[in-house]
Amino acid sequence: MILLISPEQTSATEIQTLHKLFEAGLEHFHFRKPEATLEAHCAYLDQVDPQYYQYIMTHNFHHELTAEFPIKGIHLEERKWRAQGDELGAYVKSFTDKEFAVSSSYHEPEDLAAQSVDFAYHLLSPVFAAISKSDMQGRGFDVRHIPKFIAGMGGISVETTPEAIKLGFQGVGALGGVWNAENPVQAFKEMQTAFLSAE
Repeated sequence: MILLISPEQTSATEIQTLHKLFEAGLEHFHFRKPEATLEAHCAYLDQVDPQYYQYIMTHNFHHELTAEFPIKGIHLEERKWRAQGDELGAYVKSFTDKEFAVSSSYHEPEDLAAQSVDFAYHLLSPVFAAISKSDMQGRGFDVRHIPKFIAGMGGISVETTPEAIKLGFQGVGALGGVWNAENPVQAFKEMQTAFLSAE
């Protein structure tokens, strides 16, 4: 599983590139635009070919998009799922009952291992030094002892993908490793190859 996080700021060529990434096999796109309004989110999705909605997870900001677009589901960043407190299970169920997927983020493997709410998959970061955030140092998490589906985030590139698999991650999540590349589609394809050939 390779998932791709959107850049926070939308470029003029992003939608065009995104379509090419879907055509290249991208099946997990995390739509994360923290500064964008609901209207901007809708305008973005209106430009995406509806056949690809099934691959899109929206982040914290506008979960109500699930009422307007048949997207895959929602993602809860750590502060969002923590803010739910005892209501987290009910909140997640309100989406899963409608057949939306729900995923969540963590920064400590102990918190992920202890999570009692059932999520489709979990993101853990930072595994390696981040490409898109120069001040984020990697922690080299080894998750082979945690019996959950975990995707590693932070510093994920074609070079680090095999290392992440060796640490027990069943998936990887990229941002800078794809979007900052000279050719994002080619970078994604190379990451796919590295992921599929990793042991």
